Amino acid sequence: MLRTVLLLLALAKTACPSPASVASRRAEALKKLLEVFGMEDPPAPPTHFKQPPQYMVDLFNTVANADGVTKNPDILEGNTVRSFLEKTHSEEMRFLFVLSSVAKNEKILTAELHLFRLWPRVTDGPKRHHFCQVSVYQVLEKDKPDTPGGKKLLAARLVSLQTSGWEVFAITPAVRDWTEDESSNQGLLVTVQDPAGSPLDPPPLQFASGRGHHESKKPMLVLFTDDGRRGASLLTAGFPGGSHTPGTTPLLGRSRSTRSLDRLRPCQRHPLSVDFEEIGWSGWIISPRGYNAFHCKGSCPFPLGENMRPTNHATVQSIINALKLSEGVSSPCCVPDKLFSINLLYFDDDENVVLKQYDDMVAGSCGCH
Repeated sequence: MLRTVLLLLALAKTACPSPASVASRRAEALKKLLEVFGMEDPPAPPTHFKQPPQYMVDLFNTVANADGVTKNPDILEGNTVRSFLEKTHSEEMRFLFVLSSVAKNEKILTAELHLFRLWPRVTDGPKRHHFCQVSVYQVLEKDKPDTPGGKKLLAARLVSLQTSGWEVFAITPAVRDWTEDESSNQGLLVTVQDPAGSPLDPPPLQFASGRGHHESKKPMLVLFTDDGRRGASLLTAGFPGGSHTPGTTPLLGRSRSTRSLDRLRPCQRHPLSVDFEEIGWSGWIISPRGYNAFHCKGSCPFPLGENMRPTNHATVQSIINALKLSEGVSSPCCVPDKLFSINLLYFDDDENVVLKQYDDMVAGSCGCH
């Protein structure tokens, strides 16, 4: 399907019909391509320049190579990672995240609260601690979070007062509640106490809030989910030959004799470029800029050698075709026999950054089937 979509896009540029016909063909191709990516409409680009969270950029680089092709299928839990920045900009340690962009069919696997720990305040007096206890609660009663039934403990641990940096707390039960019942989302409450559980006033430990701190340090919710879209990819680490080849559409603009010659060449893999800037998607896709989908082309002549990676069925079909033992039996076809996934890092409609993995997007190798 992807190859058909790319051909439609190329034909929309090279064909001679009326501008309306070209525009219609291009729109049809882009609609089909959006279906491949599980979308009805492309997200609107951010209204102003926005830096994606470094955590999401680092995660993309860990999961994928420069083309977005998956390096190791076991790194990512599920096929979608969503990040949400805190919206209330409160100076208190109350945090609210809007999860309206999470699809109903997405299964919440893991949810994490990421808080940036600031350098601790210097306190005087003999009673100084090297650690304090940080607790994260799900708020159940918006106006009464400090009452016994007003909150539910999600995570608690001792945190060092000697350093600064990111702290991550697992809060999966709360997010599952919020996605099942949106009205139950009353946010999170974070408290700081001494190691014995006594209140500290003022608390020596502070986390960056949405107000007065750089966007790179804002509180963030990270969801690892699975939307159930799974293909039949044969994924392996260290994908071979995944370099991007801009502007390559090898099946177009070539003479009939050249195409006939191609059919006489043995089955092999050829470049097939997907350039997101060229199709107008660079405004919302962060990485990659494009990728090489590759495609399979060439003949599968009798007898089929091992270098053509034939299936047993293809070998039998080739013999029947060569010996004319049955009418209407064609020779085997040159098709992908390994498919790899790619990863997109992009802004959704709410300007949240999403990392999503798509199966069966790259022809890893070709064979006669």
